[in-house]
Order: sequence, then C-alpha cells, then structure tokens
Amino acid sequence: MTTPVLRTKLPAVGTTIFTRMSALANEHGAVNLGQGFPDFECDPALPGMVADAMRAGHNQYPAMAGVPQLREAISSKISALYGRSYDAASEVTVTAGATQAITTAILCCVHPGDEVIVIEPAYDAYAPAIELAGGVMVPVSMQVGEDGYSIPWDKVAAAAGPRTRLIVINSPHNPTGSVLRRADIDTLAAIVRGTDILLLSDEVYEHMVYDGAVHESVCRYPELAERAFVVSSFGKTYHVTGWKIGYVAAPAALMAEFRKVHQYYVFTVNTPMQHGIAKYMSDPAPYLELAAFYQRKRDLFRDGLQGSRFTLLPADGTYFQCVRYDAISSMPEADFAEWLTRDVKVAAIPVSAFYSQATESGIVRFCFAKKDETLRLALERLAEL
Repeated sequence: MTTPVLRTKLPAVGTTIFTRMSALANEHGAVNLGQGFPDFECDPALPGMVADAMRAGHNQYPAMAGVPQLREAISSKISALYGRSYDAASEVTVTAGATQAITTAILCCVHPGDEVIVIEPAYDAYAPAIELAGGVMVPVSMQVGEDGYSIPWDKVAAAAGPRTRLIVINSPHNPTGSVLRRADIDTLAAIVRGTDILLLSDEVYEHMVYDGAVHESVCRYPELAERAFVVSSFGKTYHVTGWKIGYVAAPAALMAEFRKVHQYYVFTVNTPMQHGIAKYMSDPAPYLELAAFYQRKRDLFRDGLQGSRFTLLPADGTYFQCVRYDAISSMPEADFAEWLTRDVKVAAIPVSAFYSQATESGIVRFCFAKKDETLRLALERLAEL
C-alpha cells in the first residue's frame, strides 16, 4: 500500500525562513534576534485574569464573532484612538491571531482571477492566502535609500486596474520598520477613489510608532475605512504572541462576508482568553505606553550599533531594525544571515525572504523585542565585526 499522491495547492511554500533561522540559532547557541517575539513575560495580571475567567466557568464556545465584552472593548478603543465607531455586534470579529484575520479577509473577497496588489517586502502570509483564494498577486517593490524604505505610489497606481480587487497595506511595516504618513494616506485615497478596490490594512504594530509620530490607521479616514478590513493583534500589543488572538474591524457589509468564512474556518476563538483580555483592556495604559517601552529598546539597540560596520536604516515603527551590511560582506542576504547565526552567534532574518521573487538589497532585519541583557549580549557580538 502506498499513500496517494497529493497535488499541492501551495507549490512554492516550504519551511519558513523564521523556522529555519530559529532552528539554526538553537543549534549554534545564537542570540535569536530573528523571529519576532519577545523573550520576556507579559504583565502577570493578564494571565491572572484569564485564570479567573476559567475558574468562573467561561470554558465553552463563545459567540462565533467573539465574546461581546471583548468586541465592545475593541470598538471603544478604536473610537477613542482613531475617531471611528464600529458597531461591536456587526463590525468587529475576534480571530485566532492576525494571520487568520488576514487569510479570512482575503478568502472572503478574492475570487479566482482577481488581482491583489502587495507592497514588498511583505509579511510572508499574504501570498499563500491569495494563492489559496485563486487570486493573482501583483507585487510592487518599495524603494530603499539612505532615508529608508518608501512606497512608490506611482507604481501602485499603475498596477491598479479593472481586475484589482484588493490592495494590502501594512503600517507600521514588517519587515522594514517604516510607517505610513498622511501624504501616503492621501495618495492611497486618490488611487482607490471611484473604484471598487478594497483594502486590507495590517496594523498589528499599531501601538509601536516612535519619536512622537501618530499611527495613521485607516480607521481615521472614512473614505478608506468604508472599504477596508483593518487587522490588529493582541499578541503583539500585550507580549503574548503564543496566544494567537487578534481581531478585524470592517463595515457591516464586508464583515458579513468575512464571518461566512470565519465560522467555517475556525468558528470561534479561545473563550477564557477573550474574557481575560476584555477585562485587561479596561486600563488603556498598557497599549498607550507601549511606544515608549519599545522606543527605549530601539534606542538601546541603535546606540549599540552606532560604532559598528552596520549601516542603520530608520526604524520609525514595529520592533524591527533593518541594517545594511555591505561594509562587512558581499554575501547574499540568506548566506550572510546564516553566517551571522553560525559564526557570530546572532540570528537575523534576510529581507530577501519577504519578496515573492529573488531580490537582494544587502539588508537583514533584527528584532529588538528582547530583554535588555539579550540585546546587550547581541551587541557585544555584533560590535566585533
């Protein structure tokens, strides 16, 4: 007996670069600044609230769209921060992490042959979701110079056409650490105005914008919000990436289609954690103070690299720092990242891994969502280069 041959739906997908680099880091005892997760614990009050919810009997299926108290808290937060009121009953859905929210949004609106514009480098979950939906990804590469990464909006406009169903935007941006400014928002609005193009706005790092800047959420702009699925993540905000709880906000007509897919994709999400997060959200301080928390870590890391042979690119948001390494090596990015992990014992991610086609920029990405002592150990090793 032999197992029948299965024709893959994702022929280009293998083991992710994050899994490979983390395994290499473990093998060589490297400081892992590759994969984007903290090595410190969350506020102990938060798991305490989850435990309280378990003991209170919140252990069965919740409502398909999420615990009502949590959806109300999400709606209130968006209203307070960005000035848009989403109806908690019909316009907010709790998801099994932001990646599930992104995939569900794509599956619910992209049909075979529809085009989806993706700005690269890009989070690696976008392309497989588009492929599963039968869509056609249309990549537009960011420009990168001394001032960091920027979106060539003229190329986005040229890529948009009658077959364009969706434009995916991500700010603060993974992997580059760039953020959208008001001028970017205005240009995007001009591109989609008068069309049926939808937006998927990945805002999982919304509370990590630095140097006094504000997060330009699509929620702030009614013209864009009316055509957008807006995604965020409690894992990133509350240092609990392993909990895999996020949410999406969208106008009722879009959310109705989103929930059709959601209810058969995951149906619903971990009940006691939803209750715990809902209670925790009554205090806005943890997310309001997050930018200052991570800016201090960013500055510690950047200051430590100032005397090195790396060239720092701007890091205006997220918990990622991109660097050029051309003064150190001419190796391709993947080879350099492996060498850095194996020989220098600091793991990074090659930015080339975030493109659909081979693209070399001589840039790698570090994650600074780590304990100060972890960052200092990595800096000691990197300073020797």
